[in-house]
Amino acid sequence: MSTDSATSSPPLTNKIKRHLPGVEGVWAFIFADMVVFAVMFGSFMYDRSQNLALFEKSRQALNLDLGGINTLLLLTSSMLVVLALNALKLAKPRLAPIFFALALTCGLTFIVLKAIEYNQKFDAGISILSNDFFMYYFVMTGMHLGHVVVGNAILAVLLYKSRSAKAGDSITAYESGATYWHMVDLLWICLFPLLYLVR
Repeated sequence: MSTDSATSSPPLTNKIKRHLPGVEGVWAFIFADMVVFAVMFGSFMYDRSQNLALFEKSRQALNLDLGGINTLLLLTSSMLVVLALNALKLAKPRLAPIFFALALTCGLTFIVLKAIEYNQKFDAGISILSNDFFMYYFVMTGMHLGHVVVGNAILAVLLYKSRSAKAGDSITAYESGATYWHMVDLLWICLFPLLYLVR
């Protein structure tokens, strides 16, 4: 009688310990932040429904090209941050600073292009007081820009920290910073179609 079943090894199982990236405090902040923006998005959509003609005419004054480029920049930066984290997880710490530096470059370029876009509006005599659409535009994109500035500072810290990273080091701080940056990206992914594309 065959004893293969008795002597065979038990099936291998992939016991990957799953955890929430970063520290809990970062997630609490992100949740609160998303709630604030969700309320503003809802208010924008309601006011837009009350004055479609004004909102559509104002939307046409936005620079879709710059908005699109900024979208690509943030998507690219998020991908680069993921690559940096993977480099740290896979014990290839020398690659992490390169990816963080490229992500930071994307973030800084976003700020420059947003400043150019704001300047175009001011030159055209458009301000936060022009109408309800531009009130929302400047408030929401201004708040998001503030998040981008903070995010760039975080990326700069992670870049500096990663230059001395060694295989096996804790990546909790990197995960927390990456989580914040992905939130910044997600907010823009919501803002871009809401302000620039919705007709």
